[in-house]
Amino acid sequence: MNKPHSISIVGAGLVGSLLSIYLARRGYAVTVFDRRYDMRSHMLGGGRSINLALSNRGLRALGEVGLTVQTKLNSVPMKGRLMHDLSGQLTFQPYGKEGEYINSISRSGLNKFLINEAENLGVKFLFEHRCINVDAEKGELTFQQYSETTHQNSDLIIGADGAFSAIRGALQMTDRFEYSQTYIEHGYKELRIPPGPNGEFQLEKEALHIWPRQRFMLIALPNPDATFTCTLFFPFEGDPSFATLETDEDISQFFQKTFPDVVPLMPTLLEDFRDNPTSSLVTIRCYPWVRNKVVLIGDAAHGIVPFFGQGMNAGFEDCRILNQLLDASGDDWEKALPEFVRLRKPDADAIAQLALDNFIEMRDLVADPDFLLRKKIEARLHELYPSQWIPLYSMVTFNDNSRYSEALQTGMRQKQIMDDVMKTPSIETKWTQLDFGEIVSRIKRQK
Repeated sequence: MNKPHSISIVGAGLVGSLLSIYLARRGYAVTVFDRRYDMRSHMLGGGRSINLALSNRGLRALGEVGLTVQTKLNSVPMKGRLMHDLSGQLTFQPYGKEGEYINSISRSGLNKFLINEAENLGVKFLFEHRCINVDAEKGELTFQQYSETTHQNSDLIIGADGAFSAIRGALQMTDRFEYSQTYIEHGYKELRIPPGPNGEFQLEKEALHIWPRQRFMLIALPNPDATFTCTLFFPFEGDPSFATLETDEDISQFFQKTFPDVVPLMPTLLEDFRDNPTSSLVTIRCYPWVRNKVVLIGDAAHGIVPFFGQGMNAGFEDCRILNQLLDASGDDWEKALPEFVRLRKPDADAIAQLALDNFIEMRDLVADPDFLLRKKIEARLHELYPSQWIPLYSMVTFNDNSRYSEALQTGMRQKQIMDDVMKTPSIETKWTQLDFGEIVSRIKRQK
């Protein structure tokens, strides 16, 4: 592939919009197509816009194109998890060291901002264009816009059109293209907590709230307007499940019994539960991401469940790494694209696994005393030996120099060590007397 003069990106979501900014800044002529209405001028259907947790990997990518400050102005810092038990008792667990936090940000708000910034750089956006065919060899796209069919030829096609990508769907019909999609038994439904009577936050502002209930959980993320976006992660079937909550009375009784402290804060609970869709959660894996004149990026290449808050961050990191490889190769796409896949595929597989594992932690373990003690010990290890013991969450969320695949491997080694530590007699009362230096030295011996 020679240096492309024209690039078509399919998908005007977060990753496609940010990538268009990177490429426009490199001097490329970029056109972005999307099957949806322009969200800046049309009110899109509610209930599917889970707030996003923007952390260091995503911020680093935004910073490279000069957008960190504006982004942070529209976010709310979350310094840790605040767990709510059945009786309404609260337990706070910091995410990292003092000064480390993640940012709650509106998906649609960030998306609109990125589209505007891209247009300011000369990127062309064409909405209501549904991709119906891809010729990877010719670099030709076919779109349907209402009753009309149009064709677009490009030197390079980038599929950034999400977990149910039309571009990837076309590649799936080609020889030796590997693809899998795996659903979990849970779906999600978005709910809402409005501001208080004086416009105040009704829960602690700088925290991600979790109501862990073993088989399921409710979470709430703060917004700058003092609302909270809540998401119920709940089984589709079984008892209880979405299938068993059929009437208003079913819904009310379930929430009163299971999340009693939040019900008084949700005056539109019944309407939100009825009106907002119940959506599924899927992990997408595929290979290769590059074929002829087509490359996949973001969720189109590696869709993951949201439980580590890394879907957007991983997609933004894709953009940064690709840009870095173009710098290193002098915009030689023949070199950059294979290297992009070689680097990112193991990391995408790793964060997919980490996200699935973190669901178990969030719904089952965060309220468990042994788990909380384990986290205290790990925090002390990190305090005493900051470069030798970094908790898995911090490696993934705050250490943007660490690859996801490296974090997964290190996390597995640390888990084995901590499993042994937690077997120490009377660990609950004597944990401060542990030989922390010996614990850290086991990491070196395992490598």
